[in-house]
Amino acid sequence: WLVIERKVYDISKFYRRHPGGSRVISHYAGQDATDPFTAFHLDKTLVRKYLSPLLIGELAPDQPSFEPSKNKKLVEDFRELRAAVERMGLLNPNPAFFILYLCHILLLDIAAWLTIWYFGASTVPFLFSAVLLGTVQAQAGWLQHDFGHLSVFSTSKWNHWVHKFVIGHLKGAPASWWNHLHFQHHAKPNCFRKDPDVNMHPLFFALGKTLSVEV
Repeated sequence: WLVIERKVYDISKFYRRHPGGSRVISHYAGQDATDPFTAFHLDKTLVRKYLSPLLIGELAPDQPSFEPSKNKKLVEDFRELRAAVERMGLLNPNPAFFILYLCHILLLDIAAWLTIWYFGASTVPFLFSAVLLGTVQAQAGWLQHDFGHLSVFSTSKWNHWVHKFVIGHLKGAPASWWNHLHFQHHAKPNCFRKDPDVNMHPLFFALGKTLSVEV
């Protein structure tokens, strides 16, 4: 069970069919998932149609809809801030910017390969092409990040298509792999055993003196 906007849903069977992956939604079992629900879903009207059959009740008026370990005032302030940001239009992207962003990446990519083709693979052309290709990879990494978050186009389909092109064809990585890991990161940032980004401990790094704990 999880809570969204004080309504309780039984996801025992649905979580395996969750389009965003079973782990992202099941990480909130027994918890309030209002904020991640708001953050992750573009078309909330469509999503609520899937939620309706899962509804099993509502929290009693005297029951809080936030975790005992969280500060109620901070939760309320964050939700007010998000609403204000949306009203001000600060989350509305400019698609033209991202199209030009993609075009400049493609031009740098083409320039790198043309340099090798025309001048050969001697030291100077090789190093020049390496700089161009390194820039392409870094820029494409951040561009795929924005498309992967479905934050450019108003429809998920277009975001997914361009995301697959950038990360798949320009960077050589599967979009499904990135989504599977990165969405979990944002669902439970720095929460050990739920955020894949910190699951490399103790082989590669630790977070300060004490690892983030699982709530």
